[in-house]
Amino acid sequence: MPDLHGILAIDKPVGFSSMKAVAIVRRRAGGVRTGHAGTLDPLATGVLVLALGKCTKQLAGLMATEKRYLTTIDLSAFTDTDDLEGVRTEVPLGGAGAATIAPTRVEIETVLTAQFTGEVLQRPPVFSAMKIGGRRAYKMARKGQTPEMHPRPVTIHSIVLTHYEWPLLSLDIHCAKGTYVRSIARELGGVLGTGGHCTMIRRTAVGAFTIDKAIPMDAVPEVITQEWLAALQAPPTSLGDVR
Repeated sequence: MPDLHGILAIDKPVGFSSMKAVAIVRRRAGGVRTGHAGTLDPLATGVLVLALGKCTKQLAGLMATEKRYLTTIDLSAFTDTDDLEGVRTEVPLGGAGAATIAPTRVEIETVLTAQFTGEVLQRPPVFSAMKIGGRRAYKMARKGQTPEMHPRPVTIHSIVLTHYEWPLLSLDIHCAKGTYVRSIARELGGVLGTGGHCTMIRRTAVGAFTIDKAIPMDAVPEVITQEWLAALQAPPTSLGDVR
C-alpha cells in the first residue's frame, strides 16, 4: 500500500455522494485510509475536503472549520427532502383563499437579518445523515418512518441575498459547522408564509480550502501520488478574508 499522507480538496459534482467520492479517491490512492471533512448532499456540488493517511487523524479539526455556500431557493413549494429530490407541496400565490402573496426583497432581507443571522435554532432535515437513536435519519425516512428532528443551535455569520425574482432567490451564506442549507430554505419559507426548498447548493469554501483551488472530480488522476496532496497546515477555523 502506498505511503501517502495529505489533503485533497475536490470539486464534487452533482449526483455523487460524499462517500462515493471518498471510495473513488481511496481506490486511486491504492487503498490508503481516506475520509472527508464534512458531508455534501448528492445534489450539492463544491468543495469536499478529503484527508488521506495520517492526515485522517485531523478530520475533526477540519470539520470544525467555517463554510461558505451559494444556494438558490424556490419559495413556491416545500418538499419532503427540502431539495429537488422530494415530493412538492405547492403554496398558492395571490388571489382569493391563497396562502400568501410574494414577499418583497426588503421583507426577505429583513427576515434574514433578524432571524437567520447569529446563533439560531435550526431543525435538521428529515432526509439527513443525523443519527436518531443510533440510526441515520434518512434511512428511517426512506422506510416511511418519521424521525423526530429536534432543533439545535447553529451559527450563521452572514446571509447575503444576491438575487430575487419570484419564486427564486439566491443566497451567499457564511456559517459555522453543522449548518444545514436545506433547513434555511424550509425555515425561511415558514417565516415568510411561502414554500421553501433548495434547487441548487454549492459549497465554495471549507476553512481555507476554496473552490478556486479544488480539483474537479474528473481531473483526479487514476493513480494518485504524493504530489497531488497538500500538506496539512492547521487551517484557521475562521474564513477571515477567504472568499
